Amino acid sequence: MRSPLQGGLPPGGAVVVGAVVRIACDESGFSGTNLLHSTAPVITHASVDLAADEAVAIITALRSGFRFAPHELKSGRFLRGSGAQEALEWFLATLAGRAHVHLIDKEFFLVTRIVDFLLTEPSYAAGTRLAREHHPAALALYAAGRSTGSDWTAFLSAFVDLVRMKRRLPVDQTVRRFFQARDALRRHGLGTVADAVLGGLRPNQVRAVVARLDADDRTVPPPLEPLLPALAETVLSWSGGQRQVLVTHDEQSALTADRLTRLQRVLAANGDASAAGGNRAAALPTGVSPLAGLVMVDSRDDPRVQVADLLAGVARRMPGIIDDALRQPPPISPGRP
Repeated sequence: MRSPLQGGLPPGGAVVVGAVVRIACDESGFSGTNLLHSTAPVITHASVDLAADEAVAIITALRSGFRFAPHELKSGRFLRGSGAQEALEWFLATLAGRAHVHLIDKEFFLVTRIVDFLLTEPSYAAGTRLAREHHPAALALYAAGRSTGSDWTAFLSAFVDLVRMKRRLPVDQTVRRFFQARDALRRHGLGTVADAVLGGLRPNQVRAVVARLDADDRTVPPPLEPLLPALAETVLSWSGGQRQVLVTHDEQSALTADRLTRLQRVLAANGDASAAGGNRAAALPTGVSPLAGLVMVDSRDDPRVQVADLLAGVARRMPGIIDDALRQPPPISPGRP
């Protein structure tokens, strides 16, 4: 007997305005807060705008034309199957213009969390294109820090322990360890920008953020949850600032109604940024969020999510397949919602 689906944010009657694109999403490589000690260094979040019958046709073709059994339509078995290369080429060609993949490097995600949470005001815009002003600093720290070996790993690990909400050591101990790891990293002389980032970290500010997490301040997004910024990027990519996006997603406990509502508001408040590069004449009205809603499903019941799941798994194992055609959804045309 299945448990009831949790989370999601079904669209209200007055939420959807104008053109809407419906996408189905799934992820691969997510390992909870275990961002440093897993076998998957990247997470992929895949989305497709297929109708249910189109998704069924793809799955049927893989099973009949390429002779994949139902249990082989998970990426690991799919890529090891007989004729996998031909099937993969067909699969990707079929999804051309109908899919998007967002890739997250787990280490870089942690660096963006350090910069966005401990040097600025934590926000649901953090880690997305809506907070790009901090991206160069995070990138400089990431590029320089990785060359320091074990001190880099110790620094990231200390940050994870600092903001982890479950089974965390006493705050004084985690703050002290974090700054000890920070100081060890600074001794390497990482360059002007990276050193400025590390030097800007202050114990009082760090303690204040941790105190807000301990107090369950819901204005602070979960610091070790990459799925929320990934979902935001997916929605912004499909919207183009011109249409709303209605998401069907495999069940994820991180996507609670409260978090999705906060994300929806942030996206609405940043309409100009989310419409960058789009046609301003066709832009969403002021205050309207590109996220129309999110409906949870069990992937076993939705062929569109099954296709997204296969794409996410393949992309995680073979990041090189994520070319420009997969990173960007198709341009919006008058004949297509």
